[in-house]
Amino acid sequence: MRVPDHPTLIRRHIDRRLKQLTPKLPVLAASLVQIHRHCGKPSCHCLNGGAQHVGFNLTFKAQGKSRAVYVPKDLLTDVRSWIEEHRRLKRLLREINQLTLALIRGHVQHRKRRQGRS
Repeated sequence: MRVPDHPTLIRRHIDRRLKQLTPKLPVLAASLVQIHRHCGKPSCHCLNGGAQHVGFNLTFKAQGKSRAVYVPKDLLTDVRSWIEEHRRLKRLLREINQLTLALIRGHVQHRKRRQGRS
């Protein structure tokens, strides 16, 4: 992301990103992991050398420990969109942080320039 030099432009960029900060979907701070496993049925092909069953787990941190939750296949698209919404918000917060730091860094220079014009 290119950070502008002028404080007014920086503030415009910050305001635009702050308006985008409202979540459009539920937000989920987790990772989706594809797993392969045996089902446990004695007559299933997965125990007789066939392909294993595919499933999905969510991994996340809770109280400092890694946790995993099974995700049913019918919820998979929703869960992916919730995770993507979290990534979008994190990206926006990073950009707002960069712009705010640029505003702070450029404050003294801009003030000196403005005083020199008087």
